[in-house]
Amino acid sequence: MRREYCLHRGLKFSYLDAGGAGEPLIALHSHWMEGATFAPLAAALAPEWRVIALDQRGHGYSDHAKTYTREDYLGDLAALYQHLGIRRAVLLGNSLGGVNAYQFAAKCPERVRALIIEDIGAVINDDTSFALAWAGIFPTRAALEERVGARFMPYVVDAVREVPGGWRLAFDPADMVNSQLRLNGDHWDDWLASTCPVLLIRGADSRVTKAKHLEELARRRPNTELRVVPGGHVVHFDDLDGFAAAVRGFLRGV
Repeated sequence: MRREYCLHRGLKFSYLDAGGAGEPLIALHSHWMEGATFAPLAAALAPEWRVIALDQRGHGYSDHAKTYTREDYLGDLAALYQHLGIRRAVLLGNSLGGVNAYQFAAKCPERVRALIIEDIGAVINDDTSFALAWAGIFPTRAALEERVGARFMPYVVDAVREVPGGWRLAFDPADMVNSQLRLNGDHWDDWLASTCPVLLIRGADSRVTKAKHLEELARRRPNTELRVVPGGHVVHFDDLDGFAAAVRGFLRGV
């Protein structure tokens, strides 16, 4: 995938673009991760689909921001559409990216061909303040990895950066906690507002979502298919083959 950049309200945003003549699919990552997490999926969906994976504000190679409101994220996504000259696309989002995707569909239904929502619901109340311990520069990469811990390190490995004086994460943990606080809430109205086809994917071993809640999301919203795939909260990372198969099958119908 080719790394490109665009500007929006004084911030520089990075994104990876698979290119080609395929139909556009914009992928939005979770907190802590970045667009690079979708590179294997882009390869699996090519050439039929052109995957464009944004580094959302404060993540990856995009600029850090002063604010991380719901409106900020949706405005960034609208700016990416405009920059790319894309009128309509499939949106795929994991966690933070999933809420951003279905809220964008609620606000701009004419811009969204279909939604793929990965392991996130409509009522969110998560505390990620434990990640504040990951802040700062560590003398060695091993010291940073030890602080993050074995559970989370595989998911933030793309965010590790070597800087003068040592190693750090690309994101500011305090920004991510701030962003999570503004993500928390009841988003049922947004979930039910759009009518496009939706593939809702839950990780069978997810510690973030509950099976009954996602079943209710699928039951209450027409044109929604729920699939359970092996893995945890980041299903596309834990079981790429199973995730890609579910996505390909869904996309054949849209």
